[in-house]
Amino acid sequence: MKLDGVATFVAVAEAGSISEAARRLSLSKSVVSERLAELERSLGASLLHRTTRKLSLTEDGTAFLERAAKITRDVEAAMADLAERRGELVGPLRISAPVTFGRLHLGPAIYPFLAKHPRIELTLELDDRRIEAAAEGFDAVVRHGIIADSRLVAWPLAASQRILVASPGYLDKHGTPRTLQDLERHRGIFYTNRGAGDWRFATGQGAVSVRGVASLRVNNGDLIRDAAIAGLGIALMPTFITGEAIRAGKLRQIEIDVAAVPEQIYMAHPEGRQASAKLRALAECLRQAFGDPPYWERF
Repeated sequence: MKLDGVATFVAVAEAGSISEAARRLSLSKSVVSERLAELERSLGASLLHRTTRKLSLTEDGTAFLERAAKITRDVEAAMADLAERRGELVGPLRISAPVTFGRLHLGPAIYPFLAKHPRIELTLELDDRRIEAAAEGFDAVVRHGIIADSRLVAWPLAASQRILVASPGYLDKHGTPRTLQDLERHRGIFYTNRGAGDWRFATGQGAVSVRGVASLRVNNGDLIRDAAIAGLGIALMPTFITGEAIRAGKLRQIEIDVAAVPEQIYMAHPEGRQASAKLRALAECLRQAFGDPPYWERF
């Protein structure tokens, strides 16, 4: 039995398809299929039901998966431990992060880290949807907001402030709100991945949600910022997105009688898995790069 066949089987089971597993492993579909076939021959058992529409585990596959996943993780950890004894950080690392934050801040912070540790094989996938870290095969996720998944262990990376912004043209035409009640009468640009709780503010009675009249709902921070600059309405956005536009005079900060609920940039890894040294080192690198308070709040 070859270890790469076991690791490939685990990747296929976690990805739910051969094509997705091949993408995650940076292999061709034919190589993945060959490794699976060789593993099944060596075990004398069929591990997967294959149809043209879906792939599922057989009873033997389900029984084998738990041990196979543990074997794969243990071997990766053992190799990493040996490398760490030599003062090296090595091996694969798979991270998910939001699109806008990844483009503006995460990428620039990671490049020096990878240059310092050239034997780390980082896969960074940018996606604004909520990621199931363990089920989708990620070592960790970087996210902005409040942790919704209790199966994750979170490490704070930086404080995050969300502020109300609008273009000078919009405010000159429609006026500047000063209270929550004023805000409800304005047109808003909303982030759909947060649902109805996008605009949340901290009051003496606890957190309250406010909904203005929606001019646009979208699931990407870059587009929300650009829509606000275009004068489509007011947006509640993190300072890591709005800072440059505020400095350039394209957006103005709106101050009302309450502040948005405070949030964080955090890294989270699946509960029950020991965090690798390279993951801990990356988290510390990001904390140092972002600063306290984070550099993007200087506007």
